[in-house]
Amino acid sequence: MDASRVVEEPFPAQSKVAAGPIDGIPTEASVLHFSDKILITLSQEGRLSQWIQVPLSAPSSATVDMALANPSLLPMSHLTPKTLLGGGGEERESLAQLYAVQIASHIARRNSDEQRTLVVGLGLKTLKPDREAFFDVLELIQKVL
Repeated sequence: MDASRVVEEPFPAQSKVAAGPIDGIPTEASVLHFSDKILITLSQEGRLSQWIQVPLSAPSSATVDMALANPSLLPMSHLTPKTLLGGGGEERESLAQLYAVQIASHIARRNSDEQRTLVVGLGLKTLKPDREAFFDVLELIQKVL
């Protein structure tokens, strides 16, 4: 291609990056907003080992629940995570799906009209059912959303 015809344009997807500690380990979070998907990654030491998707569209019966103001930290019941890649055992996969559903619930509560699919890439060195680590994840995710 002729160099005189190359047009430099910014990446078309809106994105944001933030960093912070999760369980005492430096972690980078990023989000990319595509027309059909929201991609969120949490990476420690450059790794991404699990990929989970959560459709944010709700069946009509769940729409009533979504319309009610609910500041609860409990995940929304209509969200169904699916592991796409990675796993690392039943406990790790379940906890990763909990994180993905919690992030999806946060997005759905912020914008009840959101219909895209959330794709979460996790690369956390250790994934354990620890209250402090859980809140560290949520706090870091809120910085990129």
